[in-house]
Amino acid sequence: MAFGVIIIGDEILSGRRVDKHLPKVIELLKARGLSLGWADYIGDEPERITATLRRTFASGDIVFSTGGIGATPDDHTRQCAAAALAVPLELHPEAAVLIRERIREMHPADAPKPVDYNSPDNLHRLNMGTYPRGASIIPNGYNKIPGFSINHHHFVPGFPVMAWPMIEWVLDTRYAHLHHATPHAEKSLLVFELPESTVTPLMEKIERDFPGVRVFSLPSVGDAERGGIYARRHIDLGVKGEPEAVAAAFVKLREGVHLLGGDIVEIDAAAPPKPRG
Repeated sequence: MAFGVIIIGDEILSGRRVDKHLPKVIELLKARGLSLGWADYIGDEPERITATLRRTFASGDIVFSTGGIGATPDDHTRQCAAAALAVPLELHPEAAVLIRERIREMHPADAPKPVDYNSPDNLHRLNMGTYPRGASIIPNGYNKIPGFSINHHHFVPGFPVMAWPMIEWVLDTRYAHLHHATPHAEKSLLVFELPESTVTPLMEKIERDFPGVRVFSLPSVGDAERGGIYARRHIDLGVKGEPEAVAAAFVKLREGVHLLGGDIVEIDAAAPPKPRG
């Protein structure tokens, strides 16, 4: 099982809004010893949403989907999830209770008439509680309008103030047994004065010699905004995987860079980078 995220909305693809979900989901997973395997961005196009969900349902992955679960004409996610699973949409009884509670709370206390739950507006609001048959609800502490879960897919609103606590609730309620289940470590160093092509054979050797360890290389032409050592052209070179294997592989990586004549600044997540001779 990998963790994935689907971020839905024309406003993200057009640039009208900047996506904040991807970095937050990465943060929430990392805090629990988990990591994101993939991410998809999709506009408000029902055919593409349905095709994507059909593929991800078949994958068995744990997926968070943000956006498109409202009841306006540009909200298609609930319908697409049902189509992808070939099941009907049904009004979820718990969702109906919560939505009616929200309707009652929004009704002015001094209104001349009591709440009419059968008014066209309020009946339309209940559409936000129609989910694919077999779904369960995700509580929404912000305004009570729930999201829903089905087949390890978890659908939340596009609003971060609602979505992020709902994602945390799912992680801590449904997947607590996965938290920190796989020990993971990552160590890296900044390499100066060497092109990426020169360190590639070293990277390949490290992965051959240490099965299960992955080597990564992030070249930069220099980050003037960040300044300091990062303003120089460099490669962020490192290893990640099981902690004991990572520690041994990192020693070999550092030694290999020295032999290639690279200038090194080792990165310590707990302290500012310090030059190493």
